[in-house]
Amino acid sequence: MSTSETDQIHTAVRERYASAARAASDSSTDGPSGTASGLFGRTLYETGDAEGLPSGALAASLGCGNPTMLANLHPGDVVLDLGSGGGIDVLLSARRVGPTGMAYGLDMTPEMLDLARKNQVEAGVTNVEFLLGTIEDIPLPDSTVDVVISNCVVNLSPDKDAVVREAFRVLKPGGRLAISDIVLRRALSERTRRLIGLWTGCVAGALVDVDYQATLQAAGFENVSITPTKVYEAEEIAALASERSVELDLADDLDRDEIIAELAGSVMNAFVRGQRAG
Repeated sequence: MSTSETDQIHTAVRERYASAARAASDSSTDGPSGTASGLFGRTLYETGDAEGLPSGALAASLGCGNPTMLANLHPGDVVLDLGSGGGIDVLLSARRVGPTGMAYGLDMTPEMLDLARKNQVEAGVTNVEFLLGTIEDIPLPDSTVDVVISNCVVNLSPDKDAVVREAFRVLKPGGRLAISDIVLRRALSERTRRLIGLWTGCVAGALVDVDYQATLQAAGFENVSITPTKVYEAEEIAALASERSVELDLADDLDRDEIIAELAGSVMNAFVRGQRAG
């Protein structure tokens, strides 16, 4: 992928999630529209998890799973959330690691960071730090964290190899990767992958499961597993394609129904796990 294409994807993702942050700031109950959550649904948390969390953190939840549950966090752990958005998973992680632990949130969208920091203050959580940066270049030293989590964000990166290498770098020996992500069951055509609307909608940038596993192993991760949690069929894919941002992205030579047919049964939520050797 060229530098200009990478920049275009970063810009599109940043603009879309800045809009989501503004929408979440204006809403106490409804999630932002026109985002990944429109297709993949609000992240599922345990009933007690939401208690005491600011409404802005819940409204900005655009994930596809619950990485804090997946990660099996322990008191004293240091956690990093890649693409932390409004901060819900960082705040939940901070609760679980307790006062002897630490939770970092990394996001490239200033509007999301502003919302996350506001939510942190409202929640009264002190063992948290939100960082500005990209997940391809994590602003933390080597061997800093015990657990790297992420919630429907790695698929948005135009350079997954860099993301995985960086995650491995900042993990301590024996550290764990626990990601909820959108994963493909089979490869998409090049024309579909180039649709920016499908990139920002968490689809076109997703890796095929076997490629995801190979990418993690190439970076040094062991005990890699990818566990599907939901496969999306044509009706749910059509809901994404009906969004205005995607419709405007379709060139005259692209047929909407053909693209939906290609995506149906190809896209899934999955838990992605790996570990750095101790």
